[in-house]
Amino acid sequence: MNKQEKYDRAYLRMASEWSLLSHCERRKVGALIVKGRMIISDGYNGTPSGFENVCEDDEGFTKWYVLHAEANAILKVAGSSQSCEGATLYLTMSPCTNCSKLIHQAGIKRVVYASEYKDLSGVE
Repeated sequence: MNKQEKYDRAYLRMASEWSLLSHCERRKVGALIVKGRMIISDGYNGTPSGFENVCEDDEGFTKWYVLHAEANAILKVAGSSQSCEGATLYLTMSPCTNCSKLIHQAGIKRVVYASEYKDLSGVE
């Protein structure tokens, strides 16, 4: 295993720990944005600030306003002095198509994920 693979595994473990902070019941996803071996942002799936921390409706479906982990991490960077340009995104699950657009637009150049989402069109 080379040095990059060791770092990839370590950051994926950290993203997994971060996912445990999610209040979502169906799926807990964690994200880290790393640039120059420094974590510049983190995120997990959940409701926006000011909303109750309930991600699913009474039928068990995810509420429309729940933010994905990668979107939360990218938004944190957008509100800071940092930039995602050239960064690596570590996720516990592969991104959906909408988040893939955000990832591309944010300038993230590399995505590493631990497991695959049912729809892989966001990766292709």
